[in-house]
Amino acid sequence: MFVADAGPYLLRVALLLCGDRAHAEDLVQATFERTYRSWERARIADPRAYARKVLVNLRIDRWRTTRQELLLTDTLPEHATPGHADAVNDRNEVVRVLAELPAAQRRVVVLRHLLDLTEAQTAAELGVSVGTVKSHNARALARLRTLLGEGRS
Repeated sequence: MFVADAGPYLLRVALLLCGDRAHAEDLVQATFERTYRSWERARIADPRAYARKVLVNLRIDRWRTTRQELLLTDTLPEHATPGHADAVNDRNEVVRVLAELPAAQRRVVVLRHLLDLTEAQTAAELGVSVGTVKSHNARALARLRTLLGEGRS
């Protein structure tokens, strides 16, 4: 029941965090595996919030690994091409501009603005101070305004 209820939500979060559907699906699968192994702890708290935190932590771990691989190989992954429908184009545009942000800023934007967490909840989720959330958020929003302005001209 939990997987059916939380799956679509976690997939949206994962897609926003990593921008690639295949990676997002892998991330959600790994999240469910980890959450299952810690189910006693997860069910005492809010299982959906617990799974989201696991997902964010797994994404951070994978980002660190990927970043190290990129630094070693000096190659960059190719961007996905946008779809044809307006909704797909809008989603792809959001994913594209989010991908332009540094990972820490992207996580703050996703948690604050797409998942509607408060600054305090975002700080707790990421293990940083509220001030860090505020500064990452301000820088990210300024960068997004620039990127979206450039994309529309």
